[in-house]
Amino acid sequence: RGGRFCKDKSMLSLIKYLDKNFEKGFCVILMSAIAVVLGIQVFMRYCMHQSLGWSEEFARYCFVWLVFIGISFGAKMMKHITIDAGLYIFPKIMRKYGVICGQILFLVFSIWILCLAWQFAVRQFNIGLLSPSMRIPMWIVYSAPVVGFTLTSIRVIQAIIHSLGHLNDPEESK
Repeated sequence: RGGRFCKDKSMLSLIKYLDKNFEKGFCVILMSAIAVVLGIQVFMRYCMHQSLGWSEEFARYCFVWLVFIGISFGAKMMKHITIDAGLYIFPKIMRKYGVICGQILFLVFSIWILCLAWQFAVRQFNIGLLSPSMRIPMWIVYSAPVVGFTLTSIRVIQAIIHSLGHLNDPEESK
């Protein structure tokens, strides 16, 4: 029994750690990989007078993944562009509901994009197309919006739950 409790506790710690740091860590790894590979490419081109044929493609695909994971990170941090001026039309007591409505619309949008991205990624998987330089399956590249908007949907649901939980807090008013 004690062993199971420890496993459950460590699993909970891992889940909390991933909840807090996954997107940030993934983005740091991708940005670092881009910087290192492009730095090597510059060195090779200007110092060694040779070029890496795959480096630009690698950087492009990492950047695509970075953008879609970054969307999720922005949703987690609640730093996406919002139209605050539209909220100030309403009385102060109604603004919280406007924020929640905006979050629900963002969730609907995220799920819609997720469904479209899933269909496209499956189509790429079935075609079996490979990237020109690196020869990796293109479905891996086209899975970036699937992963990104899945994480975004989870983060928006967390934000909605947070907003609903603080609906009656007087200091949470904007």
